[in-house]
Amino acid sequence: MKGFVLGGVSSGVGKTVATLAIIRALDEAGHTVQPAKAGPDFIDPSHHEAIAGRPSRTLDLWLEGEAGLARNYARGEGDICVVEGVMGLYDGDGSSTAMVAEALGLPVVLVVDAKAGMESVAATAYGFQEYAVAVNRDIEVAGIVAQRAHGGRHEQGIRDALPESMDYFGRVPPSSDLEIPDRHLGLEMGDEAALPHDALSEAAEHLETDRLVDMAREPPQVGPEPSPATKTDTTVAVASDAAFCFRYPASIERLHERATVRTFSPVAGDPVPDCDGVYLPGGYPELYAEELASTDTLSELGNRASNGLPVFGECGGLMAMSQSLTTVDGERYEMAGILPAGVTMQDRYQALDHVELEAVSGTLTAQSGESIRGHEFHYSTASVDADARFAFKTRRGDGIDGGHDGLLEYDSLGTYAHVHAESGAFDRFVDRLR
Repeated sequence: MKGFVLGGVSSGVGKTVATLAIIRALDEAGHTVQPAKAGPDFIDPSHHEAIAGRPSRTLDLWLEGEAGLARNYARGEGDICVVEGVMGLYDGDGSSTAMVAEALGLPVVLVVDAKAGMESVAATAYGFQEYAVAVNRDIEVAGIVAQRAHGGRHEQGIRDALPESMDYFGRVPPSSDLEIPDRHLGLEMGDEAALPHDALSEAAEHLETDRLVDMAREPPQVGPEPSPATKTDTTVAVASDAAFCFRYPASIERLHERATVRTFSPVAGDPVPDCDGVYLPGGYPELYAEELASTDTLSELGNRASNGLPVFGECGGLMAMSQSLTTVDGERYEMAGILPAGVTMQDRYQALDHVELEAVSGTLTAQSGESIRGHEFHYSTASVDADARFAFKTRRGDGIDGGHDGLLEYDSLGTYAHVHAESGAFDRFVDRLR
């Protein structure tokens, strides 16, 4: 599958909108588009899926390693892959957009904000191209998409100023219909604030789709997939609703490969399915705290955990597993009561980084002494009991208390870290349930 990477000159330059417009343009030209996201984000991929109609692949070197990155790209479906970058092109020491493009051998299209510039837009783009040469990075900055650019003289000025080594792939015109509302973890989710298809179609008219397709490349051939793991007779219940919506497609795919998966909605008050273990992904339990506290689902989950049902929760899942959740407005809600901690929302983020955790004891996702990599991004703090037990010490990242992550209680585990299937954590989870 051919592909290319959309890199930004910085965060907030409009990469997501440009990505969605390009997906729309390619779709209308008859291509089957596989969206992907460089980096560990959950929100941008939800917008990709809303427009492309298929899950967006997660491509992160820190989470997956180079072989895992190639495998996850190859598992995509379509004839062309559009990879949205993270932050600015070269930003990030764990898995920058440039690092992902280099590992996959894909060309980069630079998204440049052209709202207040013409020749300076070209100068900025050329600087990004020359920087790759100066620091000996094996990536090709092939050209630009001009974000918030008008037509006529504005567009022509940008075209004329670009050096011969860079192509012009079109523009995304300024439009109030092409704005995605923000929330404290970034943009609102794609099923809440999907951009209008007609507005994206209008933007697509200003993109040079054929040039993008001609520029796209196939990554080098990946090695063979690892031997398939044994399908077990275990059943995993996965929480899936607006409060528990942060899950990597590859992780859910892995659970389906290894076990029977049953989904349920704690927000809707669904009973916990008959199962051997429960996975609570991250999400926005703080936005649905009243609904979660008013149903019987979390109390049932707490009772079953106290009787030995393994529950694995990540970030939002940890919050739901706690004794209580206090919102920024000071409202306190009872949660599942599994973990010895109370969680309080803050008005700014408390952690944002790739993480590495070392298991200090055997737990649901790692054996003692093993290390796993993940990502943390949360606005809450957890006040833990003095005798609380932790599964991991943090080699990188903040975790729960600055030095540890992974609260343990009964046979359950709650972490602030999100892990990917390539870490092996979900295989170990299923094997532990056996």
